[in-house]
Amino acid sequence: MIQNTSPSSAPFETMRQQARDIFLKGVEAADPERAVEAALEGKRFHDPVLISVGKAACAMAEAAMRHVSADPVIVVTNYENARPIEGAEVRAAGHPVPDAEGARAALTIEGILSHAKGDVIALISGGGSALLPAPVPGVSLEDKAEVNRLLLASGADIVTMNLVRQQLSRLKGGGLLRAAAPAKVTALLLSDVVSDDLRAIASGPTVSPIGTREDAAKVLQDLGVWDKLPHSVTAHLSRPQADLGPLPESEVELIGSNKLSVSAMAEAAPEAVVAGEPLEGDVAEAAEAVIAAAKEPGIYLFGGETTVKLEGDGMGGRNQELALRVALLAEQAGITDYVFLSGGTDGRDGPTDAAGGLVDPGTLDRMRSVGLSPEEVLKRNDSYHGLQAAGDLLQIGATGTNVADLQVMIRR
Repeated sequence: MIQNTSPSSAPFETMRQQARDIFLKGVEAADPERAVEAALEGKRFHDPVLISVGKAACAMAEAAMRHVSADPVIVVTNYENARPIEGAEVRAAGHPVPDAEGARAALTIEGILSHAKGDVIALISGGGSALLPAPVPGVSLEDKAEVNRLLLASGADIVTMNLVRQQLSRLKGGGLLRAAAPAKVTALLLSDVVSDDLRAIASGPTVSPIGTREDAAKVLQDLGVWDKLPHSVTAHLSRPQADLGPLPESEVELIGSNKLSVSAMAEAAPEAVVAGEPLEGDVAEAAEAVIAAAKEPGIYLFGGETTVKLEGDGMGGRNQELALRVALLAEQAGITDYVFLSGGTDGRDGPTDAAGGLVDPGTLDRMRSVGLSPEEVLKRNDSYHGLQAAGDLLQIGATGTNVADLQVMIRR
């Protein structure tokens, strides 16, 4: 359930409830079960195996199993979303940093693919990249996890991160197709990538890679993390890349995305203004874009995925930080008639139990009343505890889906 707000936010509670309702319509539109059922309608498969990976893996697998009799069925998802499914083997693994459970799940999937005699159905959703680590020879799981940590702290966007991850994995960047050959693979993708670049969703296990080892090395150097990487990683990325030939043929379909969820929010608020461009890149610049867009009374809707460069040792996520930054900019601009919500559709923002934040003109005063400086909170990257003190965390629990982030600004 969404957390109750403090009494001092009561004058804005109607607006806050409206923002929550609009946001949840966007989350509802990313329902993976409905999307999978529609995609499988009328399809026929021969002796299929079913593999479902990502934050939405359980719901996607359950929907597929109602249409297809597959054996075996293996589901790999994050610990928060894992649940027993009759007729399936469900594995829980680490996200956003890969762990040994994910590595074991990857080995199991490779074994299933190598023995597949019929069709392979692959259900892929956001989070799959970290959940299914399959390090290339010479690179340990610990080394790969360290790369993940450095990328997360660098402020790199999801496409850049997955360009690197692909070059360190046996299954990413089309690796699943190669492991399944000659079996035919049908892949249904639920996108958490704002551009809907199929190569970046879960690091593209069923499509071609984003780039090469050389490309990965360059972006790591540009991010300033090359010298911090484990030696095994720099050594691998410095070796010449073998030509593996063309990828085996596959059928790949995008069944859900951030754009579709923004459209659903717009249907719930027909009078709203929908941003022409997604909120991407540095979170501070995204906050400025929100304030610039919402100049007049009305409802303003956004979708996207921002990045935060970690400089402090606090706790939070990109949505919580965006909400807090918008509150600060609104105060500086003298805007006193708003509420702003920023939330992750998966219900989890960064390594926290919050989906994001829901702020109003009283947010900063509520923080200051307990001795917290909003500016210092941001400097420490500690938006979680700042918003928690204000009663302004957005907490909805794990949703079982993931199509990046959604934002609602209401000015009356």
